[in-house]
Amino acid sequence: MGHVARMALTGTVGFMFIFAVDAMNLFWLSKVGQSALVAAAGFAFSVQVLGMATGISMMIAATALVSRSVGAGDGAAAKAQATGAAIWAAVTQMGVAAVLVGFRHPILAALGAEGEVAAAAARYLAFSLPSLTLLGAAMVMNGAIRAIGDARRSVAVTMGGGVMSLLLDPIMIYGLGLGLDGAAVGVNVSRIVILLLAFRIARTRHDLVARPRWRDVRAVLRPFAAIAAPAALSQMARPAGMVVLVMVMAPFGQEAMAGWAVLSRLIMVSFGGLFALAAAIGGIFGQNLGARRFDRLVTAYRDALIFGWVYVAVIWAVLYLATEPVIAAYHLTGAGADVIRAFTHVAAGAFLFSVGLFVTNAAFNALGRAPWATAINWLREGVLAWPAAILMAGSMGAVGVVYSQLVVSMIIGTTAGIIGFRYVQSLHPGNAPVPPQAEPSFVD
Repeated sequence: MGHVARMALTGTVGFMFIFAVDAMNLFWLSKVGQSALVAAAGFAFSVQVLGMATGISMMIAATALVSRSVGAGDGAAAKAQATGAAIWAAVTQMGVAAVLVGFRHPILAALGAEGEVAAAAARYLAFSLPSLTLLGAAMVMNGAIRAIGDARRSVAVTMGGGVMSLLLDPIMIYGLGLGLDGAAVGVNVSRIVILLLAFRIARTRHDLVARPRWRDVRAVLRPFAAIAAPAALSQMARPAGMVVLVMVMAPFGQEAMAGWAVLSRLIMVSFGGLFALAAAIGGIFGQNLGARRFDRLVTAYRDALIFGWVYVAVIWAVLYLATEPVIAAYHLTGAGADVIRAFTHVAAGAFLFSVGLFVTNAAFNALGRAPWATAINWLREGVLAWPAAILMAGSMGAVGVVYSQLVVSMIIGTTAGIIGFRYVQSLHPGNAPVPPQAEPSFVD
């Protein structure tokens, strides 16, 4: 339990800090006094998450590959995989950013954004999406740092970018009156800082950065894509689900959408620890698989569940007490305030069940069953989330969208937790996955 808790808690600090900075970004937008800007940020966030999902999937793949090599004692392979994966991540994210920028107007229209809100969101996306290219490479290299076991410096990378945003946002958004344009500037500068920090630490502390040659980069592609492709499909499920929920929420008006925008950030800040837990436990699973320590896989899975349940219980209590201050801080009224109360009082409990989904996803991605993670996530977001939201919104209004996620999480989280634990228990030397590895030939 100690190793899982230590890795997860250090990661939690980084995740919660960066998400808190994002929430402060929204706070400064609310201080401008235009609810349209807050609503626009909510729509833009839904599109940004689509781009972030592919970056996360490649970070998952890099972490899995590097951690296996570290567990097997093959430092040369780890170096090859980290460098090659970072290059492929940058290329992929460049394409993703180009597509999202090119189609941002129809995407926002499909989400329900109109008029001033749609125009502001589209402008923000045009300014901020291109830097996904830099962030993709940075996330992969930071995942490699975590795979080595250096959780402290991995956190320092994300916090470095967060500090930059924390300093710039009030000046750019509120002080200079640039609104969403100022927020985009802060995002881009933050991503540059994260890139520089990740590569510096990876190169100077862990020797994970090599001089790439085409045949070496190409050799990494197959094992990297074997994990990243299904992981991308899995990670895209959540943004797709968010898009559907935004479409269901949008007809309830700007107040409801402003509340939803705040709620999206509140979830990230409050439950960032679960994202950190998944990142940490994935690396631990990978190292133990590489070392062929199957007994530790079961122990790590159990410890991760316990840590997650305790974490969610504590955070839920804090959210309940913080409900009215949050509503007041973001100047939410009407349906927007109701959306926040529905979550903090009741629906936050959904994450008690989601713990099983987070841990199971990490296990499947690290232990050779990435398509299983994809199937479970799309069952949640593609099959259950939309009809549940439609039905409950029809009878309960905007808060029904929030409550629907509790119902869905109870079903999928419990199912995923059981399946994942049984899979980990079943592993032994005769049936454990042995993923394809690239032959390292990088030179310094």
